[in-house]
Amino acid sequence: MKKYKSLWIWLFAIVFTLAIAVYQKMTGPTYPVTGKVVINKNEIKYRLPRTSDSQTGEQIKIQVADTKVKGTFTYKRFKSNDTLTNIAMTRDGEYLVATVPPQPAAGKVQYKITLESGSDKNVLSDDWVVMRYKGAVPLYILLPHILLMFMAMLFSSRTGLEALFKGFSTYRYSFVTLVTLFFGGAILGPIVQKYAFDAYWTGWPFGHDLTDNKTLVALIFWGIAFFKLSKNKYDRKWAIIAALVLLAVYMVPHSVLGSEIDYTQVK
Repeated sequence: MKKYKSLWIWLFAIVFTLAIAVYQKMTGPTYPVTGKVVINKNEIKYRLPRTSDSQTGEQIKIQVADTKVKGTFTYKRFKSNDTLTNIAMTRDGEYLVATVPPQPAAGKVQYKITLESGSDKNVLSDDWVVMRYKGAVPLYILLPHILLMFMAMLFSSRTGLEALFKGFSTYRYSFVTLVTLFFGGAILGPIVQKYAFDAYWTGWPFGHDLTDNKTLVALIFWGIAFFKLSKNKYDRKWAIIAALVLLAVYMVPHSVLGSEIDYTQVK
């Protein structure tokens, strides 16, 4: 009976962690803006990227088979005193194409795309789309980072449930949680950021990067939980608190308040 109970708890922790991972991906400021508009009674679907590591500029392609439809790409650097620039999109077969001008790492460009045919006119997305440029991160660094952060959330959830149901593996699971969070967030996290934005750490006390700060908070709470459990394996309340803290951390969209260039202060 205990075996089946543990299995159900693991299944719940896995499904819960996957749901949080999907939420993180879809709510982050780098997730593409998608939607559809109607021009000349034809439905046009679009996907507007918000992150790129291209050194030649990110290409945007909108599938528009109707050659009567024209597109205008409007942009300026984000947080700048630039005037808006309008560029006619080029046609490549069934696609209208525009290229977001490249920027250095942490540079951003805000843009809109307008499609029109005669008097029929539609802007893709009500708000400005903000593209953030970053440096390319090697997969041998990025993939272990993602895997370890996923495992940290999984074992955090499992540890919290183990503590809630007064299981005997709370201390052991808390150790795995702390190790995966440490190596994924405190070791590989800064390395990923160095490749992407040329800085190892931009959180407290050097900056306000929310990703760095929330990783630090989660590590502190899991460090406390592990220390308390090492003294008394039945002192489970800190494991529950740490699990709730990490959950709250993961509910904050990834990359919010991340590195960015203020073009009003630099040329």
